[in-house]
Amino acid sequence: MGTHRVDVGRTLRLLAAFLVASTAVGLLGAALSAPTLAAIGGLSNAGSEAFLSLPSTFTMADLVQGSRILAADGSVIATPQDQYRVVVPLSQVAPLMRTAQLAIEDSRFYDHGAIDPQGLTRAVIEDLRTGQASEGASTLTQQFVKLSIQAQALRTGQGDAAAAAVAKTIPRKLTDLRYAVALERTWSKDQILQGYLNLAYYGDGAYGVEAAARHYFGVHASRLTLTEAATLAGLVQSPSATDPVHHPKAAQARRNLVLTRMRALDELTAPQFDAAVRHPLAKDLSVTDPPATCAASADPYFCSFVIAWLEEQPALGATQQARRDLLFQGGLTIRTTLEPSVQATVDASLRKVAPEHNVLGVAAAAYVTQPGTGAVVALGQDTQYGSGGGATELDYAVDQRYGGSGGFQFGSTAKAFSLVTAMEQGLGTSASVTAPRADNHTPATFRPAQFPQPCGLATDWKVYNDEAWGGGRMSLKQATAKSTNTAFVALASRIGVCAIHTTMTDFGIHGGDGTALGTYPPQVILGAQAISPQTLAEAYAGLADHGTVCQVHPVTSVVQGSRTLWAPAPACRQVADPSAVDQATQYLEYNMTHGSGILNQLAGRRSAGKTGTADGNAQSWFVGYTPQLTTAVWVGNPVHPTRRMFNVSMAGKSCTAMTGACYAAPIWRRIMDGALAAEPALPMP
Repeated sequence: MGTHRVDVGRTLRLLAAFLVASTAVGLLGAALSAPTLAAIGGLSNAGSEAFLSLPSTFTMADLVQGSRILAADGSVIATPQDQYRVVVPLSQVAPLMRTAQLAIEDSRFYDHGAIDPQGLTRAVIEDLRTGQASEGASTLTQQFVKLSIQAQALRTGQGDAAAAAVAKTIPRKLTDLRYAVALERTWSKDQILQGYLNLAYYGDGAYGVEAAARHYFGVHASRLTLTEAATLAGLVQSPSATDPVHHPKAAQARRNLVLTRMRALDELTAPQFDAAVRHPLAKDLSVTDPPATCAASADPYFCSFVIAWLEEQPALGATQQARRDLLFQGGLTIRTTLEPSVQATVDASLRKVAPEHNVLGVAAAAYVTQPGTGAVVALGQDTQYGSGGGATELDYAVDQRYGGSGGFQFGSTAKAFSLVTAMEQGLGTSASVTAPRADNHTPATFRPAQFPQPCGLATDWKVYNDEAWGGGRMSLKQATAKSTNTAFVALASRIGVCAIHTTMTDFGIHGGDGTALGTYPPQVILGAQAISPQTLAEAYAGLADHGTVCQVHPVTSVVQGSRTLWAPAPACRQVADPSAVDQATQYLEYNMTHGSGILNQLAGRRSAGKTGTADGNAQSWFVGYTPQLTTAVWVGNPVHPTRRMFNVSMAGKSCTAMTGACYAAPIWRRIMDGALAAEPALPMP
């Protein structure tokens, strides 16, 4: 009993504060009779002090709003969001929607201040009787304050504060009132209504009137009809129990209550009201799911890649969580370098040569970049994005840090960097090398003495050639065209494995899992380490741009509202002697005209490129470039990366082995021909 008396006493004191403060701001005045005020007069001083001790200013927290990721042409790739909300000005909300919302929530909104004296008078007696704060006296401004406080608490992870913000208690009511008074001194009525309509939750994952209109009816808020507007207006009081998707009967009943209120306020004529009430809710509905982040994107693998990349960028926040919050809640517009037409070419080319769920169990991926900028023009693979039924969210085209698988052995594509190193050491384009005899059955043996540490061998190394070589002197151009392993191993013994390793790391070669490139000769000379198409494409783009290597550059601007938060410029650096790199390019161009690329030369233009195959042909590659574009293509077995792949057939084409020339190179040619069709043919070095 004692505790109850204390609680009632506290309630009376707070209610007294409520009334006294209201009188003080001139909003109750004659609405309360003198006897009513006198009855609680003894509590006035304490109540006034309690009320006036509350904060007197109100700052509206930024609304949580999803961002948009755009392709280079402005088309939407994805809309990352924690809450499905699209903020719109009041002018883009149908007048019927504004009328319906005010009719059911606060019909005198434009006639009173922060407090509605008529409503408060009725509520005071009930509050005194029950000891609880009535919601009946809340103005739309007070509701807006309450929702704002709740939203801010939820955004900062304060669950208890969020619950307190909507609790039916006298202290909470006083807080809302104090803030509402402050807000009405600085905001216009239209501003408050606009804020409310953008903040309110309309059920089924839709926040704000624009998102709700799109979600339930497939229209913008500016085009809502009477029955649609009434349906939405009715949702705010209890959105989880009356949303028309899961509770259509409750939604229609609540809609009709809104229509009844509008009729009582003479906002509708009798014929309008009768027609609206008879109108079936189902006829209005055209439900679309709120856009997901990447699963609903037409370019899901690029979507997941660019989100992971953005979450790494210090310019967007001090921590990864801060960057993610900005991306998913900050209403950003992010313009990327993705070219939709090239992306379409990539997707079609991959599936044409390596169809999804093919009999070989192989997958294919490609990464297209622009030399000189690092721009990610396109990336993709021949799998469905997802988590079941043969789908995967692993992005085979990119590094593990960006959602990739960890990469695949890149084989003889590594030889390009032995060529650069040899040219830097002055061997020139007429160089030759003595290559030991070997074929694909009988290897040549290289001894540890030929490869001193720290980039050396611990034991003998047996090296095979895919194409038989009888031993002896051969030109380095011929060795490149035939991809003769023993020739390049002999070359490495001459110029130094550590020197080649330095060249490769300068060009950005690293493991797909983020580890450094190993110094063991098979890793350096013959690509016996797993890397991603992204890494290989970026390194070869450095060859295309005369030894200038650029950091990955998938985003050109990040804008919030009218303010540009970040406009990253390409970040490039010269890592090798340009003339040496151009000489290496001549070797790779010779490979296109006399070697493994001969059947996949580009239409009407010169190019440079190299095949690559892992041991057992489980993984195969083709990487090539023109001055304008570089593409890396991988075709291989992602589940069984060491399974031997000989006498294979796929998409109507049979090959003696899963080689880079057989499947990866035709994909590369299709992508490059399509992407460069409108571009001029530029000279190679």
